[in-house]
Amino acid sequence: MNARASEGAKERRGSATASSRLSTRLARLLNMVPYFQANPGISAAEAAAQLGVSTKQLMTDLNQLWMCGLPGYGPGDLIDLSFSEESIEVTFSAGIDRPLRLTSLEATALLVALRSIADLPGMVDPSAAQSATAKIESAISGREFEGPILPVPVEAPAVATVRSALAREHALRLVYYSASRDVVSERVVDPIRIVLVDNNSYLQAWCRQAEGVRLFRLDRIDEATELDEPARPPAEAAADETAALDLFVDDPAVPLARLLIRPDYAWVLEQYPMHRVTAHADGSVEATMRFATLDWMARLLLGFGAGVTVLGPPELVTGVRERSGSALAAYSVLAEEVGTA
Repeated sequence: MNARASEGAKERRGSATASSRLSTRLARLLNMVPYFQANPGISAAEAAAQLGVSTKQLMTDLNQLWMCGLPGYGPGDLIDLSFSEESIEVTFSAGIDRPLRLTSLEATALLVALRSIADLPGMVDPSAAQSATAKIESAISGREFEGPILPVPVEAPAVATVRSALAREHALRLVYYSASRDVVSERVVDPIRIVLVDNNSYLQAWCRQAEGVRLFRLDRIDEATELDEPARPPAEAAADETAALDLFVDDPAVPLARLLIRPDYAWVLEQYPMHRVTAHADGSVEATMRFATLDWMARLLLGFGAGVTVLGPPELVTGVRERSGSALAAYSVLAEEVGTA
């Protein structure tokens, strides 16, 4: 990969990580005022544990929240707090606890966002999402809310178990399919949170087997069992919201494939963790992709046919050539058998 492509990849990964971090923090800040109003006088240590952050991060958030409020941003406009590590109280909410009034445009945008996130496994409780959707639709139409009309979507058992374990702070035993290695493994993890990365929902958890934070895509969890023991992820791992979010970091220990992609197959660049290296005048693109096993990568590339050509490494070129040759020989035998039948 040339220097420019490498820097571009780093910038994209950094932007995605920063965006995820800011979204998580914004959601936490918006929930802090009603949380502290419901728990007046709570200590910083207890609040940090319940909110899933470090005490240092909580104090940073409170100092940020202190500068938020209504236009004018003077006395009587900003949220006011009385806080120390021993006690936290909201002395002025700046109206954040008033009932929300939405315009029709705002309500429509909220509905679209709610339906989008409800389609992602594990991000929200399906029944709660449907109830909220029905209430917003009733408010827009002006009719009285009578409860959801459509049946509540059925949540995958494994996803429901993951959400339950997170809520109860229990450890999990997972049977998980790893697409990059094409293997199914069983492991015990300590759940930390559910995160959204590249439009897929993942369980961020401390893997006891790997002794590190890992992401487990929810739709690839074959089985999940909630254990009767508390989850104990290391404090520093639980506090790091960005841990393992960079799914496809360049690891020199992992083989790197060099590929030439035809213009009409450019969609594979968006579907797979590839990095663009060079764009040619005819519209074709040279790209790289890390892979765990040669067999898995060869099977993947064979599925693209002539749309993707392997440029390296030599063992992958040989592997794809041998497999394609075997497939062609098998077709020839089949054709002869059909012809003589």
